[in-house]
Amino acid sequence: MTLAHPPRHRLRSLPVVLLLLTAMALVFGPVPSSAADQNWWDPTARPTPDAQINVTGEPFKGTDAQGNVRGYVDAHDHIMANEGFGGRLICGKPFSEQGVADALKDCPEHYPDGSLAIFDMITKGGDGRHDPVGWPTFKDWPAHDSLTHQQNYYAGIERAWRAGQRVLVNDLVTNGVICSVYFFKDRSCDEMTAIRLEAQKSYDMQAFIDKMYGGPGKGWFRIVTDSAQAREVIKQGKLAVVLGVETSEPFGCKQVLDKAQCSKEDIDRGLDELYKLGVRSMFLCHKFDNALCGVRFDSGALGTAINVGQFLSTGTFWKTEDCRGPQHDNPIGNAPAPQAEKELPKGEEVPTYASGAQCNTRGLTDLGAYAVRGMMKRNMMLELDHMSVKAADQAFDILESESYPGVLSSHSWMDAGWTERLYKLGGFAAQYMSGSAGFAGEAKSKEALREKYHVGLGYGTDMNGVGGWPAPRGADTPNPVKYPFRSTDGGSLIDKQITGERTWDFNTDGGAHYGMVPDWIEDIRIVGGQKVVDDLFSGAESYLRTWGNTEKYKPGKNLAADAVGAWASSSEWWNPIESFQPGRAIDGDTGTRWASEWNDDQWLRIDLGSTQPVGRVTLDWERAYAKSYRVELSDDRTNWRTVWSTDAGDGGLDTARFAGTQARYVRVKGLERGTQWGYSLREVGVYAD
Repeated sequence: MTLAHPPRHRLRSLPVVLLLLTAMALVFGPVPSSAADQNWWDPTARPTPDAQINVTGEPFKGTDAQGNVRGYVDAHDHIMANEGFGGRLICGKPFSEQGVADALKDCPEHYPDGSLAIFDMITKGGDGRHDPVGWPTFKDWPAHDSLTHQQNYYAGIERAWRAGQRVLVNDLVTNGVICSVYFFKDRSCDEMTAIRLEAQKSYDMQAFIDKMYGGPGKGWFRIVTDSAQAREVIKQGKLAVVLGVETSEPFGCKQVLDKAQCSKEDIDRGLDELYKLGVRSMFLCHKFDNALCGVRFDSGALGTAINVGQFLSTGTFWKTEDCRGPQHDNPIGNAPAPQAEKELPKGEEVPTYASGAQCNTRGLTDLGAYAVRGMMKRNMMLELDHMSVKAADQAFDILESESYPGVLSSHSWMDAGWTERLYKLGGFAAQYMSGSAGFAGEAKSKEALREKYHVGLGYGTDMNGVGGWPAPRGADTPNPVKYPFRSTDGGSLIDKQITGERTWDFNTDGGAHYGMVPDWIEDIRIVGGQKVVDDLFSGAESYLRTWGNTEKYKPGKNLAADAVGAWASSSEWWNPIESFQPGRAIDGDTGTRWASEWNDDQWLRIDLGSTQPVGRVTLDWERAYAKSYRVELSDDRTNWRTVWSTDAGDGGLDTARFAGTQARYVRVKGLERGTQWGYSLREVGVYAD
């Protein structure tokens, strides 16, 4: 309880006042200091020196009239990337007890003029030269096109929170190969060691901010481990921080010359450890093909440099093929990256790629499928960005077969043609923090889909993620950001952010650091209109809805597991070693299968034993699949009704969904084979919904 200030008129009797205060202290506890009378959103003290926030007004609390949380969600950020990659790729720290002058220091090798800023040269081009001095001038960094300087100083994140952001996903990130080949490092390149350290540093940052507000639990930066906790944090007007993981070879799951270097036991052990650390979402592959999945390529010189890293890690370069459908991976291009290519062994060269071949030959491996199901078992959310289209397609197949909602695309790295597929599952999508016009255009292209599925939109800043951020539109742009401006909720006034002698202006600096996120959103409003910003403001609710539904997920009962039996029109001849009888398709073992004779007109029938509601049938095809087939239901084994059909089957894992229908018998009727062989099903699942 906060005591009011005494009245300003002259106090009659000091002894009486002291007696009164003493009595009140006995009832209410210690008399609070003057710090307790401050606005709850202002700290009692900051480190010295420090950056300014330059936002006034009370951060909004609570939910709207429908009970939905309000606010923005950054679904993809890397606060602690400076601790990954060997500790010297990203220069500077997100916080320090000694203040901004200590936190935002350039890397030692960047002195005196950036001549040894090798990673800048590789990623940005040029000679890497820049003024390494940070506080108080910050002449050359952070900058929208500098990929090596800390962009997540805590005061910038605070500014974004004050302006309306309510969820932030902090992806713990590293890359062991980039670490090993980079010239400068001060620690181990082991990826899991870096992930553990970044998790600990995230909790340390929470404690650092808590200390400024009077103790544990009092700060605005709250790491949360479930959606209910996140909603409570937002109800208090604070920022809910979710831990994710984005690394190239999680759990040691690299591949060398196409041989996996990890096991199912490694995956289970790794997922359990991450969950205990508080991680609730993750990528299974990133940048390099690994033992779990193939990746969506990078383009240009950066893509060539990463392909070099792929070879150094795995012994293989990326391999491409013509895409099977309209979805495709990013074009690799054939841009040179001389600094990176010097790392290749003598005689090795980066391949030249055909312009038409834009799909990775690698998809989701058996270990990758095991990892996807392992995440589902732990109610974690799967990030599809960075998966090759083949791997993402296979992951979608698994998620759809189980009606699993925990799927994310957090920064525009999933083929846009699959957005509706994601929304149908109940997943959440966010766009990369690109220029305002491009961001608004991408948002508007999916506006009808968002309205159809009643979802909001997120952004993925990817700060410290080596990607590049919105360039300034120029001081002479006809429709600039005008300072100060109001936050979307109207409660905060946002002015130009000041750090030392540097005043940041989005019109001339662009998205230089995290503190410019509110300015970028205002620029989107000006360029793209209020509707895009409104969709962003409902993003936090949509993200939490996906997370909450993921937590509540329970696998449906497979009615086929308790079936009386299975029959078929035919079965391929069998031998003493292996049987292909129809019962193999419902025995719960994906290592066995039913296989028909080698002609088109074939069927498999399952007797559920009694009439039950049926609304979903899953079919796990072996290589011998059906191009054209239908799913039929019957009550009497004589009168069949078609509930689902396709003439575009492509094998893999199919899910047939239809309105729930009462039936005792389920039949898969093959009409046209997709191969020279017959039809072959590893497992058939039958579910009520």
